[in-house]
Amino acid sequence: MHNEEKNKILPGQQRFVAQDDETGLGAVDAVADESAPTSVWGEAWRYLRRRPLFWVSAALILIAVSLALFPQLFTSTDPRFCELSNSLAKPSIDHPFGFDRQGCDIYSRMVYGARASVLVGILTTVSVVVLGTIIGALAGYFGGILDALLSRLTDIFYAVPLVLAAIVVMQMFKEHRTIFTVVLVLTLFGWTSIARITRGAVLATKNEEFVTAARAVGASNFKILTSHILPNAAAPIIVYATVALGTFIVAEATLSFLGIGLPPTIVSWGGDIAKAQASLRTQPMVLFYPAMALGATVLSFIMMGDVVRDALDPKARKKR
Repeated sequence: MHNEEKNKILPGQQRFVAQDDETGLGAVDAVADESAPTSVWGEAWRYLRRRPLFWVSAALILIAVSLALFPQLFTSTDPRFCELSNSLAKPSIDHPFGFDRQGCDIYSRMVYGARASVLVGILTTVSVVVLGTIIGALAGYFGGILDALLSRLTDIFYAVPLVLAAIVVMQMFKEHRTIFTVVLVLTLFGWTSIARITRGAVLATKNEEFVTAARAVGASNFKILTSHILPNAAAPIIVYATVALGTFIVAEATLSFLGIGLPPTIVSWGGDIAKAQASLRTQPMVLFYPAMALGATVLSFIMMGDVVRDALDPKARKKR
């Protein structure tokens, strides 16, 4: 009697049992093997291609590089051919920007001026990245006395302003000033920031688990540094290098403006800006065109560095 009362199902206490699902738990949790693995660079590219700022800066950089590599595609006029009879002549169909005080075609000089400025910026950036990365990586990875010596050496060069040091050193090359001379001088005093950034990135990466695993399997220090640490510390280096390229272009223009950078035989934006000072009141457009080209080029690299930083550093992106 008692058992029947226990087994009796009261209203509202009905039990429902679901039918067996033919799909196993393993099939539900399985991940498609054909899906591409995500990476920092893949995520960065997906972020960049949705940013209008990236495409605008990339277009400006492409124009500047094209002017530097193939100036003859944009003008057939010799930038060094000048006639005083054309001094400060107004623009025409063949000469859209007119002529400067020496009778040189402003448009042609603006096009050919990109070669010196962009070349100095690229070569200096590459040299600075190589030198600064080597010094910063060695200091951060090995530490100890080597770190102390390299860090103090970096501090000494870092304390000297880049343009001021370049002005002083360039005085030693009055008779032999070339593009490579300017690159050498700017590299000599411009590597310190890259070294500091690399040292910090290496210090933050060298104690990761994958580095410990590489040591455990007997990988050499050179292998660990080049194959494991530096690739994972490359993001801040790339961001700074992009911005620094514009800085070095400005530094070259400043030296040429002061008359101690590139010689007058080499067409450069800084040199043309210096020559245009005499016509600033009467013909301000003579100065405007090379200054506009310089400003647009530098701005494009700064914008590119800004958007690349947001792509590679999600924390900085969230703060905005």
